[in-house]
Amino acid sequence: MELRNLITFINVAELGSFTKAAEVLDYSQSTISFQIKQLEDELGCLLFERINHTITLTERGQELVSYAHRVRSLTDEFKESFEGEKECGGHIHIVTPDSVCDEMISKSYMDFHREYPLISIKFTTADTTVMFDMLDHNEADVIITLDSHSYHKDYVIAKEQPLSMHFVANSKSKLAGAKDLSVHDIINEPFILTEYGQGYRRVFDKELAKRSLEITPILEIGRTDMITSLIAEGDMISFLPDFVTREMIDEGRLCYLDVCDMGIEIWKQLIYHKNKWMSKSLKVFIDYIKDNEFSN
Repeated sequence: MELRNLITFINVAELGSFTKAAEVLDYSQSTISFQIKQLEDELGCLLFERINHTITLTERGQELVSYAHRVRSLTDEFKESFEGEKECGGHIHIVTPDSVCDEMISKSYMDFHREYPLISIKFTTADTTVMFDMLDHNEADVIITLDSHSYHKDYVIAKEQPLSMHFVANSKSKLAGAKDLSVHDIINEPFILTEYGQGYRRVFDKELAKRSLEITPILEIGRTDMITSLIAEGDMISFLPDFVTREMIDEGRLCYLDVCDMGIEIWKQLIYHKNKWMSKSLKVFIDYIKDNEFSN
């Protein structure tokens, strides 16, 4: 069994396309087809179902993915041992909500770059549905979600933690210091919220809908740094994760509102696809994120 055929198989499985695998590996599509056919003939089974120009892994193909990854991992370990110490390098694409992207770039990126200068990182922001679609099509290496708890057999949760969320307002707001507020007490106040349908905003709207309530914000924007700045200067309210607001809370510019009847559970999850090839650079990156972005 040739290693190059296994590597081709991994790329086709991850990308879900012979054409895309050919582009990534710089092969012709006929070469990709030939290598997969060689592998299928050697193993005596069909690895992909080919229907109407789409391909899906067969049951035996799904079994082979994990074996192929292990073979490739062992091969890379041997190469690393044979070549001796070598700086870790590569390209990683991470997709996150806006607020996580802003925090990671400002807090962690330069430290990571100094430690691993040969690893380049592409940050993209998207809502949760798009993130999982990108994982499924191997367009993202890893994602971080801020949403209701997600679990699916096709994904690996590398790290997760529940998030504290609060309604926040200007520290001089008429509601500052008020005890045992109900959501009905604030529903008609001017709100600034993150974009409709995204992450924790979607969960928040669903919780309101259960109570036959709805908020029409005066402004919707993905930039949580702008939301906090506007609230600190005006008389508006928002609903945000504590990691976004903590600094301004500590400075006394914002305050948490004591709203007692909105039990919303939001999770921060670091996720990658189970069929994703774990390169050394991706392992290093995931470990760094686990240690630095999920600390309390």
